[in-house]
Amino acid sequence: MLTAARLGAAALSAALLTGLAAGPALADSPAPTPAAVPDGLYGKSDPTYDGVWRQSLALTALTAAKVTPADSAVGWLTGQQCEDGGWPSYRAAGAACDPKTEDSNATAVAVQALVALGGHQEAVDKGVGWLKANQNADGSWAYNPGSPGDADSTGLAVNALFAAKTDPAGVAKAGRSAFDGLALFQLGCAAPADQRGAFAYQTDPAGGALTPNALASAQAALAASGGHLPVAGTVHADAAPKALACADAPAAQGSSASSAPVSHAESGEAVGAYLAAQLAAGGDHLTLTTPGAAPTPDYTATAWAALALSQSGHPQQAAGAVDWLGKEGATWSKGGTDAGATATLLLVAQAAHRDTAALTGQLTALGPAPKATDASATATATAPAKKKDGGIGQYWLIGVGLLIGVGGGLLLSLQRKRNTHL
Repeated sequence: MLTAARLGAAALSAALLTGLAAGPALADSPAPTPAAVPDGLYGKSDPTYDGVWRQSLALTALTAAKVTPADSAVGWLTGQQCEDGGWPSYRAAGAACDPKTEDSNATAVAVQALVALGGHQEAVDKGVGWLKANQNADGSWAYNPGSPGDADSTGLAVNALFAAKTDPAGVAKAGRSAFDGLALFQLGCAAPADQRGAFAYQTDPAGGALTPNALASAQAALAASGGHLPVAGTVHADAAPKALACADAPAAQGSSASSAPVSHAESGEAVGAYLAAQLAAGGDHLTLTTPGAAPTPDYTATAWAALALSQSGHPQQAAGAVDWLGKEGATWSKGGTDAGATATLLLVAQAAHRDTAALTGQLTALGPAPKATDASATATATAPAKKKDGGIGQYWLIGVGLLIGVGGGLLLSLQRKRNTHL
C-alpha cells in the first residue's frame, strides 16, 4: 500500500499505511516482479510491500469479530517471522531472512495480531525482543533499523508494547524511554495554537520547527492514548478532548516552559483535541497533501484518528469520521476487495460499536475459509435478515390471506342467500 506522503521521508514506510498508488518518488526504481499470492494470505494483490501488514490487520479484526481464522492464515503470518524475532513486509516461501528487510511496522502489527489470537506467546516475546533491540538511542523507532525515527513507526511500536503488556515507560535506550521517543515528534506550546498536540512525521535534523502531519498524528494518537489493536472503545468521556494548556502571554513565547516536550499524561488528550478540530474543519475526514498534487481524502489517517478518539473515550468526536468512512470507505477498500483497507474499516466499526456484519463477511471472503464463525457476526452479510417470528412470517401472511378470502366468500354466500329469502 504505497503513498507519496511517506515515500519522501522514508521510502517504503508509507507503503504499509495508506492503500494509495505508488508516488513518483519510486519512478526511477525498477518495478519488482509481482509476487504470487500464497495460500493462507488475505487479499489477491501483490503482497511484496504489505503482506504481513494486511494479514496482521485481517487476523486482528476477524478475531475481534469472533471468527476463528484458518490454520493456514495464522501459519502464514507466524512463518514470516525471522529467527531474531522481526518480520519483513513479505518473505517469499523458502527465502532466507535478511535483517535489512525486517521492519518495525510489520513487526508491531504482527505482534498485536498474535496477541489477539492468543496461544503464540513465544512469537510475541521474540517480536517484543526485536523491538527492544532495534529502538533508537533517542527512544524512537524507525521503519528500518538504523534510520532516524518517525512518529508512525514509534507509535506502532508502542501499540505493540501495550498489546504485549509491556510498559513502554520501561523500554528504553540510553535512558530514553518509548514515551520519550514519541514525545520527540509532538508539537507543544511553542507551536501555533491550532497546531498544538499534532505530531510531525520526523524531526528536522537542522533543529527547525516540527510540521504537523495528518497520518503521523492519527497513528501516534492511538499510542499516546495508551491503546493498541483491536480498540475496545468501552471508555466514554463526557467532555471533548482537552487541548494542551499553554500560557500564551508574549513573555512566555520562547521560554523553556513553552518549548518543553508534551508530557505523556497530556499527550493523548492534546492530540485528540487536534484531530477532533481537524476532522470538524475537514468535513469529517483528514486530508492527504502531496507536493504537486491536489489534496485528497486520507482514508488511512481518518481511520486511525477514529480509532484513537474511540480509544481515548471520545466517541462523539469520532462519530463523524466513522460515518464518513461508512459512506466513502468502499472507494478505499475497492468494494471490499482490498484486505488491508477492509480490515481497517472493520476495526473502526468495532471500536465505534457499529454494525460489522457486512465488513466481516467481505473480509472473511478474502482469505481461506475460517475454522469457525460466530453466526451472529456474519448473518446479515451472507443472507437476508430473518423476521423475529423465526422465518415463518411469509407463510403466516399467506395463511391469513387465505382465511380472509374464505371468510369473505362465506359472507358473500350468506348475503346472497339472505337476499334470496327476502
